[in-house]
Amino acid sequence: MTASNTASIFVNHKIELWEAIVTFIFFPVLVILAYAAEKNFFLARKATEMEPTFGGIAMDGKVTEETRPLKPKLDEEDEIFVMAKELGREEDMTEQEAARIVANKILVERPHDRAWHRINATRGLTGGRKLVPKVLKTFEDLYDKVQGPGDELEERASAIVPVDHSEGGRHPVVEFTASALAVMENEGKVRVGSQTARQTQLSRQSPVRSSVETINGTAVAGEDYKPINEVVTFAPNETLRQVYIDIVDDFEWEPDEVFFVRLQTESDDEVRLGNTSICQITIINDDEPGVLAFPKPGFIMKESGLAALVPVVRTGGADGHVSVRWRTGDITAVSGKDYSGGEGELFFDNQETTKVIEIPLFETNKKERDDSFQIELMDAGGGATIGKLNKCIVTIVSDAEYTGLVSRIVNQAKANLDPLQLENSTYAQQFYEAMNVNGGDVETASLFDYVMHFLTFYWKIMFAFIPPTQYFGGWPTFVVSLAIIGFLTAIIGDLASIFGCVIGLPDAITAITFVALGTSMPDTFASKSAAMLEKTADNSVGNVNGSNSVNVFLGLGLPWLIAAIYWKVQNRNCAPASKLRLSPLSLLAVTQGSDFDVPAGSLGFSVILYTITAVIAIAILMLRRFFVGAELGGPSIPKYVSGAVLIVLWFLYVLFSSLQTTGVIDILFRS
Repeated sequence: MTASNTASIFVNHKIELWEAIVTFIFFPVLVILAYAAEKNFFLARKATEMEPTFGGIAMDGKVTEETRPLKPKLDEEDEIFVMAKELGREEDMTEQEAARIVANKILVERPHDRAWHRINATRGLTGGRKLVPKVLKTFEDLYDKVQGPGDELEERASAIVPVDHSEGGRHPVVEFTASALAVMENEGKVRVGSQTARQTQLSRQSPVRSSVETINGTAVAGEDYKPINEVVTFAPNETLRQVYIDIVDDFEWEPDEVFFVRLQTESDDEVRLGNTSICQITIINDDEPGVLAFPKPGFIMKESGLAALVPVVRTGGADGHVSVRWRTGDITAVSGKDYSGGEGELFFDNQETTKVIEIPLFETNKKERDDSFQIELMDAGGGATIGKLNKCIVTIVSDAEYTGLVSRIVNQAKANLDPLQLENSTYAQQFYEAMNVNGGDVETASLFDYVMHFLTFYWKIMFAFIPPTQYFGGWPTFVVSLAIIGFLTAIIGDLASIFGCVIGLPDAITAITFVALGTSMPDTFASKSAAMLEKTADNSVGNVNGSNSVNVFLGLGLPWLIAAIYWKVQNRNCAPASKLRLSPLSLLAVTQGSDFDVPAGSLGFSVILYTITAVIAIAILMLRRFFVGAELGGPSIPKYVSGAVLIVLWFLYVLFSSLQTTGVIDILFRS
């Protein structure tokens, strides 16, 4: 049996009515199945009970796959406010750039469909306005660290610290070990401790210097103490130095007196002063361990401070080592939500009279804040007693200046979100974006954006004439767009045919190479966009599969169905298709009896070859799920090997289809 005879068993060059119906019916079936999958109809457990497992995309070579209870999600307006508060503390960032980062985070976390990714990819290819605002390279690291919408601050207590004087570990910090000391007049000397913090990454080999000087208070230099003004030098790897100040005992009764010791940095600009750069020294006449209490019954803390610093004072004596335990209690503020509560213990060394309880404060999405909690002192040790003010109330309030900054960032972020919608409202806006690179956002435009804007400028201007979607419910946009697309399709088809004729390529080869590759570019970059922006691989893989499926089931099924019904109704006979000179790719048909005739050409071989490569591609995705844990991403070697194999499959498909079309290989399905 010859190849042509064998081909007639499988290919009769007709589209029968039942074939057209089945092909078209696959389209609504696909839509229904996709909807069911989106709504988790095929899962054993409801999505409301457990969050779906992640792992569709492996980032940085690791796959995170876990099942955990669903977390409550904030409203988008609250999410904007929370992120704006976090960025408002960045001194080197402008309000405009902070607003851009917030808008970027919001847009990335929003659910997007295939059309959104396709439009975003197309605009990226043509140097147009991006649907996601680009962040300047200067702030890319900060962008990655900002909590995204809906993220719970699970590690807030460990992450929150007071002001970082070391500027990220770049400078050593010098400060006193205590903010207040006390000494009995008859002791003769007082020891003042100073310490330096050296970050590991500094590895400073040179000494750290700072100056120490005394300042009069109620105690007078020369009469009550001997003044000093000297340089304290910390040797490499040394963290603690002691300075001694002589106390004058005049054997006369006098009330407690105070003076101060101040730290200053030398010419070395690398050294920074810490929070405790001034130490108060009290000269007292008794040697009692003292009474521990709060200096006042209430403290007001601004939320921008990140931590509540509540002092505990030691009065009536400062002899020996004493301690006191403390614990917090909720009032209107809730521990774990508004602040990091609990209990702890303060230790006072000999002659130390002031220590600080540090309570980390948490950010909330409240625009006006007035939350309170209580701190209680108990169980004093070392002979000390607890005074009357053993409780105090801490109130967390909004910082007016800080709140104003956050409000401005929120408003600008919302303003940034408005222009990032898909539609334009006026012709002026359309032409402005068409005639400017990156839609007018020149600051973040790349070289690629400029090149593609230049190459596609003519087409941008042409499509800018399409009526905006705001007119008459978008119907003029739909009709005019469809007309222009149809016109360009005809032009591209003719140009492809002419190009193939010039270089000697059959239409079938031109169709599966230049035409198919060109029309697939938006889908390719849409899948890339989905892979980068989505949490799972669903949209990335579904973009390509959905596009191909709709092209076949709807793009072919609908015209086949219309034509098959038409020729069934007409029931006329014409010359057989074999006697007509038709392009194998043409959908123009004649009738033979009551059937819709379409010359198959090399379509049968192409379909079988495509099916084989598609099965291999699906097998690769399944193997990646089993061995790597994700369809996309993961370790470098499996990732690049998978990509290379898929690209090779495409080249093999084009190669064998071309060889079969040109007759180099003559097997089944060639007419």
